[in-house]
Amino acid sequence: MKGGLRSRTANLSLLLAATAVVCFGQLPSSDSTSYAAKVVTQTGQVSILKDSQPWALSVGEAVHVKDLIMTGPDGHAVLEVSDGSTFEVFPNSRVLFRKNPPNWKDLLDVLVGRVRIHIEHFGNMPNPNRILTPTAVISVRGTTFDVSVDDDDETTLVEVEDGQVEVQHALLPRGNPRVLSPGETLRVYRNEPLEAGVIDKGTLARRILRSMVDAVTTLATRMPNSGTSGVGGIGGGPSVGDTTKIPPPPPPPLP
Repeated sequence: MKGGLRSRTANLSLLLAATAVVCFGQLPSSDSTSYAAKVVTQTGQVSILKDSQPWALSVGEAVHVKDLIMTGPDGHAVLEVSDGSTFEVFPNSRVLFRKNPPNWKDLLDVLVGRVRIHIEHFGNMPNPNRILTPTAVISVRGTTFDVSVDDDDETTLVEVEDGQVEVQHALLPRGNPRVLSPGETLRVYRNEPLEAGVIDKGTLARRILRSMVDAVTTLATRMPNSGTSGVGGIGGGPSVGDTTKIPPPPPPPLP
């Protein structure tokens, strides 16, 4: 009986050891391409920092673990990760991609600026991810939302478009998370407890206005500089919308 117990114990130990080896072997390295993000669209000044120097990004290129994404005043990019989730980086932003390997659920550190994140579900299963800012920790399981970080005081603004988001303070003692639903927003201040932040229940009109502003911003970053003023202006003629009247031609000479 004791021999059988020892045998089963030894077999169980071997099984656990083998499982540990397999699981450890499945952990990706910090530079695994499976955990990179691909640039789907890009306009304007979008780069990553390499050896303390900015390197311009273009469509189809990869952003790897611990890369710092930077956008200029006209910079805009959409990036996609392997599970189909995407994040959109707006102008004048600094975003650190997957800073904490092997904790692959820490997707982004938004240092300053604005991003829009869409987290895909795994079928009917949640897909836990975290977005971190200097003042907030944002946990999601499949949703679409915006995160903005103010350059002056690091205030974080969280705006939820779809799904639910849990927000914790990153600096002050944490209590219960604030849960945001679609149309709700929350500001997280550096020196104020999370409970002091008022959840603003947004309206359809405000969401429509934000979408219109985003569309105009994106269009502006994609329009090339033509070097001419106004619309039209071909051949030196008046542009569309020009209210200057053209004088009539002179009368024919008298016979």
